[in-house]
Amino acid sequence: METTRAKTPEKRQVVFLTMLLLLWKSGAEAIRYSMPEETESGYLVANLAKDLGLGVGELAIRGTRIHYRGNKELLQLDAETGNLFLKEKPDREALCGATEPCVLHFQIILENPVQFFQTELQLTDINDHSPEFLDKKMLLKIPESAQPGTVFPLKAAQDPDIGSNAVQNYTVSPNLHFHVVTHSRSDGRKYPELVLDRALDREEQPELTLILTALDGGAPPKSGTTTVQIEVVDINDNVPQFIQSLYEVQILENSPLDALVVTVSARDLDAGIHGNVAYSLFQGDGGSQPFVIDEITGEIRLKGTLDFEATPHYNMEIVATDTGGFSGKCTVAIQVVDVNDNAPKLTISSLTTSIPENAPEAVVAVFSVSDSDSGENGRMVCSIQNELPFLLKPTFENYYTLITEGPLDRESRAEYNITIMVSDLGTPRLTTQHTIIVQVSDINDNAPAFAQTSYTMFVHENNSPALHIGTISATDSDSGSNAHISYSLLPTSDPQLAITSLVSINEDSGQLFALRALDYEILQAFEFGVGATDRGSPALSSQALVRVVVLDDNDNAPFVLYPLQNASAPCKELVPRAAEAGYLVTKVVAVDRDSGQNAWLSFQLLKATEPGLFSVWAHNGEVRTTRLLSERDVPKHRLLLLVKDNGEPPRSSTVTLHVLLVDGFSQPYLPLSEVVQDPTQEGDDALTLYLVIALASVSSLFLFSVLLFIGMRLCKKARGASLGVCSMPEGHFPGHLVDISRTGTLSQSYQYEVCLTGDSGTGEFKFLKPMISNLMVQDPGREMKESPHCRHSIVFS
Repeated sequence: METTRAKTPEKRQVVFLTMLLLLWKSGAEAIRYSMPEETESGYLVANLAKDLGLGVGELAIRGTRIHYRGNKELLQLDAETGNLFLKEKPDREALCGATEPCVLHFQIILENPVQFFQTELQLTDINDHSPEFLDKKMLLKIPESAQPGTVFPLKAAQDPDIGSNAVQNYTVSPNLHFHVVTHSRSDGRKYPELVLDRALDREEQPELTLILTALDGGAPPKSGTTTVQIEVVDINDNVPQFIQSLYEVQILENSPLDALVVTVSARDLDAGIHGNVAYSLFQGDGGSQPFVIDEITGEIRLKGTLDFEATPHYNMEIVATDTGGFSGKCTVAIQVVDVNDNAPKLTISSLTTSIPENAPEAVVAVFSVSDSDSGENGRMVCSIQNELPFLLKPTFENYYTLITEGPLDRESRAEYNITIMVSDLGTPRLTTQHTIIVQVSDINDNAPAFAQTSYTMFVHENNSPALHIGTISATDSDSGSNAHISYSLLPTSDPQLAITSLVSINEDSGQLFALRALDYEILQAFEFGVGATDRGSPALSSQALVRVVVLDDNDNAPFVLYPLQNASAPCKELVPRAAEAGYLVTKVVAVDRDSGQNAWLSFQLLKATEPGLFSVWAHNGEVRTTRLLSERDVPKHRLLLLVKDNGEPPRSSTVTLHVLLVDGFSQPYLPLSEVVQDPTQEGDDALTLYLVIALASVSSLFLFSVLLFIGMRLCKKARGASLGVCSMPEGHFPGHLVDISRTGTLSQSYQYEVCLTGDSGTGEFKFLKPMISNLMVQDPGREMKESPHCRHSIVFS
């Protein structure tokens, strides 16, 4: 036994990276073993681990196995020791027939990592067969007129051995008339011819019996014998001659039975019955032939099926014999033409059915293809569907690997049906298909995605605790735990906003709940972030913004800014008796802490001392006279007004106005002592005082009286409760006012200023209508201004 290693000039490597970098090396290096046939089973062929350069036990660790390409499984591998044993006794003739050399191909496959080695086992022939004649008796009819030197063909013996162990020589038993000459055919086979040494005499010896012996070249040689029966025939001067000594024909392997192969023809110059020729199959290669010849016409027809893969060609000898016993011989060489009658075969050696989606390049399958046909019929092409992210890479002869083209995306496609198609190049083409199902395993490569980047939720104030105010929702295109989402509240950037005291979130469903009752007047809206986190490793998350808008409920009654109702003394408005109808007495200013229609205010006069004298405008709160005043009208009037919002249900407040009818505004103020000391004569004294002052003013300041009457109003002393002089309360003043004309802010058509001087013992009350409208433009951000001449100055707008 000898072991040789054939090294090719090139060594190919295919590198596949999986999650940790799987290195797979494939080489075109072949290992050859040689041994004689008929070796007993259990015979140690070689130590494979040593020949591969591997350590003891490494074959078992790497999952080594033997793959046979249609051959019989002759070898058995002990992976622990690396020894390669003969599994059963090989018979070269059964495995290879007449093929020389007899080489069996198989592959050594190491699976971890993947590595291939091409291996060949050559069986050498031993002389284990003896030559054998198919016919135990040969009959020759030789005319007595045959001349010495005439050659008579004999049938050759068959020997399954090859080379020197095949038939090498023929001998014949000692006699006086014949000797045997051994000839070689073009394929090296030996065949005998009987040569006449001495003329025959039928009258002296009509029959002869010879023993023909075939010897092979073995040591020691083996032999086989047959009997040659010679019948001496009467004179026949001419031997049949074939028109061609060699007929070369081709026939398709799928030809139907009884198909005509060729017609041979021979002629005999003799006349009569000696000129009649009969055809017969004289000699063929190895046993029965799938052909038959018509002995009269010489037509050779097909009587059995042909198989190019089993026998690609036939050589036959045809004999034409006349009635006198003379015969001629020709050779018919029949070439079987291959047709594409074998579909390619595909054998999977290694298969992976699940691949992580982030693997940059992974081996899916390793397989080999084969086709028993020849030429273009045996050439194959391998392919998969074009739209798949997979590639086929050839490794070495008829071996392929199926790999991923790059990282896969499970969210786009979680399963692939890969159909491997192997087609030959014959006509028509034959195709074999094999389908592989590959699952793409998920990794956490997708963060949760909210349905919206921001959410706006509405909740009415004064809500009940634990009220469900809305739901946020996120989706994750991953699967399993990688797609399980937990929701949470994110810290806010505003340190004064304790979001965890306002809302809570269900971490599984994303439902948001209000933890306590909200107050629109304190907090109209607030924002916070929510997070969605999956349970992958590492976990991925995303954020969304939630804005909660508190809706106003009508939970605040209107608040009256002017006139103040909580002062120590009620305010009184002065109205000259000369006032015309529609004279503006005062304007009731009120606000509502609610918003929208809940803050739209309307005014209504509920009660008056004299019902028909005064009226209030429903939309702006202006109190005006409805007719001219007369001397019969009482000087003191009390008005009860209702301020109502537009909420549902509506809320309201009442305000009381004290109106004092006077004859004029000549005196700037009235002494408090007079009011207090004689309240019963208040009307008459005030009237007399104002008349005196008016007459003096007209006589001395005639030119300026009109301007002073239009532009001035006298402030009354703060302590004079009976005169209705009002003081501004200390403390916070409401920072926003509501337009009762339903425009959202107070109209700038009427602006008022209340001013109390702080540098005298008596107070001045000044109520001007209208003020300059651009005062508010100069300082629009303020609603309360201080005058350098007033202790309290308020502008109502």
